Amino acid sequence: MDLKTYIAAGSAPLGIELGSTRIKAVLIGQDHAPIASGDHTWENQLINGVWTYSLSDVWAGVQDAFSNLKKDVFEKYGVKITKLSAVGVSAMMHGYLAFDKDGKQLCEFRTWRNTMTGEAANKLTELFKFNVPQRWSIAHLYQVILNKEPHAKDISFLTTLAGYVHYMLTGVKALGVGEASGMFPIDSEKCDYDGIMVEAFDEKVREAGFDWNLRGILPAVLNAGDDAGCLTQDGAKLLDPAGDLEAGCPLCPPEGDAGTGMVATNAVKERTGNVSAGTSVFAMIVLEKPLSKVYPEIDMVTTPTGKPVAMVHLNNCTSDINAWAGMLKGFLDAAGLNASMNEIYTAIFNSALEGEKDAGGVVNMPMLSGEPVVGLDEGRPMVVRMPDAKLSFANFARSIVMGAMAGLKVGMDILNNENVKVDSLLGHGGYFKTPVVGQKMLSAALRTPVSVMETAGEGGPWGMALLAAYRVNKKAGQTLEAYLNESVFAAAKATTMNPDEEDAKGFDAYAERFLNAIPAEKAAAEFLK
Repeated sequence: MDLKTYIAAGSAPLGIELGSTRIKAVLIGQDHAPIASGDHTWENQLINGVWTYSLSDVWAGVQDAFSNLKKDVFEKYGVKITKLSAVGVSAMMHGYLAFDKDGKQLCEFRTWRNTMTGEAANKLTELFKFNVPQRWSIAHLYQVILNKEPHAKDISFLTTLAGYVHYMLTGVKALGVGEASGMFPIDSEKCDYDGIMVEAFDEKVREAGFDWNLRGILPAVLNAGDDAGCLTQDGAKLLDPAGDLEAGCPLCPPEGDAGTGMVATNAVKERTGNVSAGTSVFAMIVLEKPLSKVYPEIDMVTTPTGKPVAMVHLNNCTSDINAWAGMLKGFLDAAGLNASMNEIYTAIFNSALEGEKDAGGVVNMPMLSGEPVVGLDEGRPMVVRMPDAKLSFANFARSIVMGAMAGLKVGMDILNNENVKVDSLLGHGGYFKTPVVGQKMLSAALRTPVSVMETAGEGGPWGMALLAAYRVNKKAGQTLEAYLNESVFAAAKATTMNPDEEDAKGFDAYAERFLNAIPAEKAAAEFLK
């Protein structure tokens, strides 16, 4: 079937992902390759100390991304999108979106980036004997209870951003198990919230005097490929206010950006892993066996099929590189020189290869927000350097490129010490856009081979489209792992880079200085207001 006929027949699956800085919609063909896309740029806001996005911006962004997808389809194929075979919604994981029984939003959307739930996270970690990070929905909920926020008694529905958008499109309150594992700990055997921990939390709810319980307010947990409802008439109008899109197509369970990253890199079976590096950076390693103990630096989540995953998550990655790139663009503009942002990014990353292996004593701290893995409640981006450091552009470029990965190394070193085996580690996201550089730096940081697929640039929205395709195309009894291996990645090409010993030694020296500078970061956060 040619693509024009394929799209007109409503045979194309759609994946939508609401990322930190971009909302993107991707349509895929019969071979699972992207055939059209549309996006929308947005930014979080820091309002009264809370990192947030308004729900009006959510829908303006989703609608703009879908509208741009329609334009791309019409320009390429001369046809309108009126029907879809399946839809999948993904978004930034975690956070706090609470609604009352009438669907009224009870407080601002508190995103994964907030580090305001330390007390709750510590108490829940102790209660559950399971690491509960600050950004998890249950930590936000318990902090609301501890703070005695008035809206706590009125909560009727608590969800994530992906769960909210999915609910508005379908009327179904559900999450894929990978996304649900960022709300509350999961029992991988049952592919559901851990029953013992649910009861322990409900006891805290009863002590607070509320008449709701956890299962009553949380979304249902679904496995990849499960029925998660269909696009309603109201949902179709929300997605496409122009009215071209018909209702009725099935939706797959909504997933988080961690899950879509796993799917997009075919890293959903044991001993596989991926590193997603963009606004935030996280490594996901699918485990063969549990870790020996609870580590505050390691989050335990799941694949979209419920397998246990060790996750090392850092709030800060490329945002500081973006800021420096913008500053350099301003300098070039002021000097009357023309350079595109893409040329500036390429120059930064390629120059990093020319710097000294340890960046010559220049250290970049890219903390726009707090970073619990290294013990920071607040962030203050800054560059520090030894008095005898050579502040060349190459050393500076290497310091900001390595700085984006330095925090990740802390958590990954723990997994190495736990003797966690990884047969393949794949990188994807904006950090790897410039060929070789990001791959070489990450390989040096982790002292492990790193691969990048030709499709790595497609990222989460493409991964979500694959989950939508699996929902409607899987054979009876076919697992997600088998579907990806047989139908999507059978002929996939990847480049692999092994760690260079001199680069690795340089990164070790850089990481030591980076960690030694953390007290200066804490002081800056305390005194620089």
